[in-house]
Amino acid sequence: MSTPSIHCLKPSPLHLPSGIPGSPGRQRRHTLPANEFRCLTPEDAAGVFEIEREAFISVSGNCPLNLDEVRHFLTLCPELFLGWFMEGRPVAFIIGSLWDEERLTQESLTLHRPGGRTAHLHVLAVHRSFRQQGKGSVLLWRYLQHAGGQPAVRRAVLMCEDALVPFYQRFGFHPMGPCAIIVGSLTFTEMHCSLRGHAALRRNSDR
Repeated sequence: MSTPSIHCLKPSPLHLPSGIPGSPGRQRRHTLPANEFRCLTPEDAAGVFEIEREAFISVSGNCPLNLDEVRHFLTLCPELFLGWFMEGRPVAFIIGSLWDEERLTQESLTLHRPGGRTAHLHVLAVHRSFRQQGKGSVLLWRYLQHAGGQPAVRRAVLMCEDALVPFYQRFGFHPMGPCAIIVGSLTFTEMHCSLRGHAALRRNSDR
């Protein structure tokens, strides 16, 4: 089985639609990049899991992925993980995998289907010190451009609680009705997004 290649993100201007906060402006120089978007590596697993654990346990009491699952997905599809680092420190990240069915199922929580054309977004989390600053919006838009630039990926899917539906609609996601996945007493709405427009934005920004 071939190992998936990691798509490196070269520096490029980030074009955001109106209403979505921009990334921070010019930063003073550091040995480490002031702002860096890159795919995650196994060395990042523990740090991003701590952000996930704090973000989700405090709200719902459940983590979408445990540390072993984060590491497992990192070995299978690192090109579908994207982190935002400031001075070398992770401040926000998205974990994704490929899925090959029309709708999400319970299996989609822990499986990566290499032949799939759908990027399943498992987790979007922001470090508590950087919340309410628009960083989740910036990272999600960047991620959709990144995923849309991969030839095999045609759309993105996720599940969210009803209160978050308007947030994801701003990025082109459309509610598809109740998700088949139930976690404890929590129910979710499944949302789909075509990546064709995001792929075009990525191509233009690379010129």
